[in-house]
Amino acid sequence: MNLFKTASVCFLSVALGQSVMAQTGWQMQPATIKTRWAKDVSPTNALPEYPRPQMVRENWQNLNGLWKYAITPKDAATPTGYQGQILVPFPLESALSGVKKPLQPSENLWYQRTFTKPELKAGEHVLLHFGAVDWQATVYVNGKETGSHSGGYQSFSQDITAALKDGENEIVVKVFDPTSEGVGPHGKQVLNPANIYYTPTSGIWQTVWMETVPADYISGVTLTPDIDKNILQVRVNAPAGTSVELIATDNGTEISKTKGKAGALLKLPVKNAKYWSPANPFLYDLTVKLTKGGKTVDEVKSYFGMRKIAIQKDAKGVDRIFLNNKPYFNLGTLDQGFWPDGLYTAPTDNALKFDIEAIKAMGFNTIRKHIKVEPARWYYHADKLGMLVWQDFVNPNQGLPEGSKAEYEKETKETLEQLHNNPSITTWVIFNEKWGAYDQQRITEWIKTADPSRIVNGHSGEMLYVNEQLRSPSPNAWVSADMTDVHSYPDPMNAPAEPGKARVLGEFGGIGVFIPEHQWNTSSAWGYIQEKPAALAAKYTIMNQHLKLLEADGLSGSIYTQPFDVEGEQNGLLTYDREVVKIPFEEMRKIHAPLNPDLGTLPVVTAMNADITDPSVAYSKMLQEFVDGRRDTEFLFKLAMMAKQAGDKAGSNIAGSAYIASLQSPYTPEQLDLILQFTNSTKDKGFAVLQDQLKASDSRLEKRPVTVKLMNIVFKDVIDPVLQKTTDPDWSAIANSIKPYGEPGEEIYLRAKTVYTFNKQDWSNYASVANTYLEKYGQNIPEQERTMFRQAIDNSKNQ
Repeated sequence: MNLFKTASVCFLSVALGQSVMAQTGWQMQPATIKTRWAKDVSPTNALPEYPRPQMVRENWQNLNGLWKYAITPKDAATPTGYQGQILVPFPLESALSGVKKPLQPSENLWYQRTFTKPELKAGEHVLLHFGAVDWQATVYVNGKETGSHSGGYQSFSQDITAALKDGENEIVVKVFDPTSEGVGPHGKQVLNPANIYYTPTSGIWQTVWMETVPADYISGVTLTPDIDKNILQVRVNAPAGTSVELIATDNGTEISKTKGKAGALLKLPVKNAKYWSPANPFLYDLTVKLTKGGKTVDEVKSYFGMRKIAIQKDAKGVDRIFLNNKPYFNLGTLDQGFWPDGLYTAPTDNALKFDIEAIKAMGFNTIRKHIKVEPARWYYHADKLGMLVWQDFVNPNQGLPEGSKAEYEKETKETLEQLHNNPSITTWVIFNEKWGAYDQQRITEWIKTADPSRIVNGHSGEMLYVNEQLRSPSPNAWVSADMTDVHSYPDPMNAPAEPGKARVLGEFGGIGVFIPEHQWNTSSAWGYIQEKPAALAAKYTIMNQHLKLLEADGLSGSIYTQPFDVEGEQNGLLTYDREVVKIPFEEMRKIHAPLNPDLGTLPVVTAMNADITDPSVAYSKMLQEFVDGRRDTEFLFKLAMMAKQAGDKAGSNIAGSAYIASLQSPYTPEQLDLILQFTNSTKDKGFAVLQDQLKASDSRLEKRPVTVKLMNIVFKDVIDPVLQKTTDPDWSAIANSIKPYGEPGEEIYLRAKTVYTFNKQDWSNYASVANTYLEKYGQNIPEQERTMFRQAIDNSKNQ
C-alpha cells in the first residue's frame, strides 16, 4: 500500500472539528449554489406535509423545526449543554440545517427539543416516528431510553406513552454515523478527492412526527395488485381479535368493499380495473377500518394502483419487460437525489416533486433511484405523476467488514417492507457494479421470493464497459436475475441475450457540459466525455437513435446518466440548482418520442434554456475586459470561474488573486468559501488570508476544512518536491522550511514523516514521529488508520 496516496485521501477526510461559536438562531449557511426553493425554508415551515401518504391519520403533530444540537466524542455522556440550534430535518452537513458541519466516526451527534404531551383518551398511545436517521439513533424521552434503530434509510417508530408526563416533555436523540468506516450501507455519500462520491449526510434527514392512536390500532397495511385476477391483495397488521373493513373508491364513488380478520390475506375485488401506467397513473382511494366488538376503533386512508410488471415474450418470442401485459420500453435516467442546499433532503415538498416532474417533462417514463431510499412522499409523487421506478438497494460497505452482511440484509428487508405498496416501484436493483457484492444468487432469489410482484435487476452493471473496454468481467453474471444488464459509457450498447431475461442498459451517457454560474464546484466539470452546450443536443440525439436500433434488437430498457448535475459531476441534463436545462424540454421529448410515444398529461415545469454560446468565446470577451482594466469584485469572481472552466490556469490564478485582493476584512462566510476555493499555492494571496483566519478568534469559518486545505498545499509546494528528489530526505531541513506555515505546516510535516518512515520500514525513526503525530493530531484521522499506525509502533519495537 502506498501511504502517500492514502495520505492525500486522508487529508480530505480527517476530522473537521467543531466551531467554537455557538449559534443563537437559525440561518442558512453559505452554499456555492442553491435552489429556488431554499428561500421558502424557515423554522416554522420545515417540510410541514403529512409524511406517510399511504397510511394517513388526522391526529398527528409535526416535530420538524429548530432543535438544539451538540457534537461530542463518541464515548462522552449525554451533554449538559448544547452548541446551537439545527433545523430538522436537514442533515448536519447541509447549508439548510443552519450548521453545515461534518460528523466524524469518532463523534456522536445529539439533538434535543421539548413538546407538550397530547391530550389522551383512555387507552390511547403516542407514537414517535422518524422518517430516517443516518445511521444509528438512540432515543430518550424525559431521560428514559425508548429504543434505538440502525439504518440510514428506513423509517422507524416507537411507542413513547409510558415515558410521557403531563405538560412539557423532552426528546433527546443520540446519533452515531461512521459512514464508510462502519458496517452499515451508506450509498454515495462519501466525499473523496476524485469526486466519485458526494458530501455525507448525518443525523435526522427526514420528518420527525408524533401521532395519537387508539388502544387497538392499525400498525401496517400491505397492498399487492393482481390485474390478471382483478383483485387487490390486502393484509392489515393489527391486534388479534380485531376485524377489518376495506372500502375502495374511484373519485368518491365506492367500487368495492370486503371484510375479514386482521392479519389475514384479504382479496378486494376490482372489476374492470383502470390500470396504472406512466401515461395514465390512475389511483384508487382505499379506506381501512379496524373494528372490535362491532365498533370502528381505528381508521386510515390509503390508495393503490392496479398494475403488473413482468418479463414476457413479445410477438416475435423476444423476452421483454411488460407493463400490464404489453411490451413497455423503460426509458429512464439515473437519479441520485442530492441537493446543493439540503444534500439528502429536498428543501420543500414542491422541490421533491419538481425532480419527478422535470424528468417526466423531459420525456422519460422511468427513474432509476440510485443507491438511495427517498422519503415516502417522493414515491407518492411518482405514483401520482406516473413514473416507473427502478429502486436500488443501498449497497453494503464495500470492504464487507464483520457485521456488514447482516446489517445489509436487515436494512434491505426493512426497505422491501417500507416501499412495497407503491405502484410506481416496478424493479428492485441489487449490487450496483458489484459494490459490496456477496452471495449474489442467494440474495437475488431471496428478493424475488420476498416480493414476487416485481422484477429484479440482480446486478446492475455486472459488466461495465467504458469506451468499449470491458472493465468488470464476471464469470456468472446476472445469476437468478430477471434481466441481463450492462453499463456502457459513454455510448449505448445491448446486454447479452439469455433465456427468460430482459436485456437492459443499466447506465450509459454521462456527457459532461458545464454551465457557468450554476456549478457546485467550479474546479470540476466531470463527465465521461465533455461537450460544449451547442453540441450536446446532437450527441444526445445520436445516442437515442442508437437506443431505437438496439430496441429492435431486443433491448428492453435504458438508463441515462443523469438528470441533474451532482456536486463535481456536471453530466446532468439540468444543472445542480435545477435552474438551467441543457436541452430544451420540448426538444428532449421529441428525441425520446420514438421510445416513449405516450406521455400522458405533462406537468408544467420551468427552467432556463442553456446559453449555447461557446464558453471559451464568452471567457475570451471577459478576459479582454480585464485587460482593459475592469476590476469590480463580482466580475473578477465570474472571470476566475470562467478561466477554470476554459482551462486557462494562469488566467484563473490571476483573476482569483485579483478577486481576493478586492475583498476586505471582515470576510463573509461566502467570501471565505470562495477564497478557500481559489487558493491552491502557498504563493497565492488567499493563503495568507486563510492563515490569518485560522489565528483569528472572531473568524467566521469552519477551521478544520481550512487547515486540511493548507496542509495539502504545504505538502504539494514544500514537502513533496523534496521527497521526489531524494531517497534520504533531510527531515530537519524540511522541519525548518515549514515553520512559516504554523500548525497546518507542523501537522502535515508529522504526517508526511510518519507515512514516509512507515513505507520505508524505517522503524528506528518511525516510532518517535508516529507517537508524536498520534498524540497531537490522532483525533483528526480515521480510526482504522490510527489503529494501523499504533500497531506499527508496537511492531517496530520488535524490529
